[in-house]
Amino acid sequence: MPYVRRDATGAVLSLHRQAEDGAQELLPDHHPEVRAFLNQPDADQAHFARLDADFVRVLEDVIDTLIGKHLINITDLPAEAQAKLFSRKGFRERRSLQSLSLFSETDMQQMLPATEGKVPPAR
Repeated sequence: MPYVRRDATGAVLSLHRQAEDGAQELLPDHHPEVRAFLNQPDADQAHFARLDADFVRVLEDVIDTLIGKHLINITDLPAEAQAKLFSRKGFRERRSLQSLSLFSETDMQQMLPATEGKVPPAR
């Protein structure tokens, strides 16, 4: 539990492990003012942020599908949208290259039913 130093308006200025001059008030770690000072979202905000991130991935997949079916071209999108899509794709590709691969492509082909054919290239 941190000790809190406040300004003249009552806003939290700093947190301290020990009581010191001007920081005598003790607040629990989960107190809303402590969390706000540390820029930690509450559970509802964190859950909503996760939903937003998941939804962004869905939109990205929808755009990829539309482009793959030649219903739209990447150049139909504004330049800013193109840049953001390419940035996300590049980040995801770099991240997936760094991840641990537990199965070789041959192993994956052996696990797929015969009707599935070859393993599609990594996205």
